Amino acid sequence: MGAGKSTVAALLAAAWGVGHRDTDTDVEAGEGRSISDIFVDSGEEHFRALEREAVARALAEHTGVLSLGGGAVLDPATRELLAGRPVVFLRVGLSDAVKRVGLGTGRPLLLGNVRGRIKALLDERAPLYESVAALVVETDGRSPEEVADEIMEALA
Repeated sequence: MGAGKSTVAALLAAAWGVGHRDTDTDVEAGEGRSISDIFVDSGEEHFRALEREAVARALAEHTGVLSLGGGAVLDPATRELLAGRPVVFLRVGLSDAVKRVGLGTGRPLLLGNVRGRIKALLDERAPLYESVAALVVETDGRSPEEVADEIMEALA
């Protein structure tokens, strides 16, 4: 959350001349409502099932750059599907994440203490991100262009 996944993915897709797909956008389009509304109306468990399906479908259909929602790796089946793929973990520190996300408007997992929730999510998810990543890129204090350049150089 706040690492710049969608922005960096779009930059990479443009540089490589391929398509960009975002599984959060896929879920919203399929449901006809925002992720926030899905969480509120149907619960996190329902959203995670939709997310799991969206990731599996995108991995099967899409040949360009794919950005996944921050919680996609929570699902063991999704982690298994990502194994052996050129997955990039954009690591963001707490301070930068809080600055980028702001007060968490539209982010259902940030209700309450935004800084505390972001820290808990980063701590919980970092080992899972690292377990599927072929490349880890630090994003703190860097522009999306700098991050994309590092990825392009590393994956060349």
